[in-house]
Amino acid sequence: MSPGSEKPRRRTGRRPGSSTAREDIVKAATDLFARQGYDVTSLRAVSRAAGVDPALVHHYFGDKNGLLEAVLVDLVRPTAVFQDVIENPTGEDVGERLVRAFLGLWDADETREPLLALVRASFSNEHAAERLGGFMTGNLLARIIGDVNEATMRAALIGSQFVGLAFARYVLALEPLASADSDTLVKMVGPTVQRYLTAPSDELVGVHD
Repeated sequence: MSPGSEKPRRRTGRRPGSSTAREDIVKAATDLFARQGYDVTSLRAVSRAAGVDPALVHHYFGDKNGLLEAVLVDLVRPTAVFQDVIENPTGEDVGERLVRAFLGLWDADETREPLLALVRASFSNEHAAERLGGFMTGNLLARIIGDVNEATMRAALIGSQFVGLAFARYVLALEPLASADSDTLVKMVGPTVQRYLTAPSDELVGVHD
């Protein structure tokens, strides 16, 4: 057989991509973030777990921060989890409905550990904190609050309430907050979130003339 007629060698190893490659990468990253933490998880480790070429992770997400944002979207699924609030963002009970949806997300077995890992990472990694904060205020709360006076302040106040609640209840396991049932927390925290959503601008913290 002449050199020109040799059959090309079949490549082995990780696949360069497939119809589910992006989803596989996000799933692998979610699992690794939950099991070993955000900081120590490398893109190469994610590519190995997903069974894809490392270059494909960069192609889809750019860097680990971009991958983190994709994991957040996949975990939180704002349109589905917060559908009721997004479609009906008004009323005297919107604060309670928003808190209930948030707690339901944390109480679900499939999302709790990855979310815990990301919240812990936000306290030690400024890039993770920036992505988590931006996702909460931009991707989620901005859609609920809409174009109202002091929308950015309202989103930040609600975001701070949620991060504090999650950290105290699920990370620190601070009692009696950790063992309180969701209905009790909804009744206690809901009115505060409602005020952040609907209070006149001059009643919000930090926006007095």
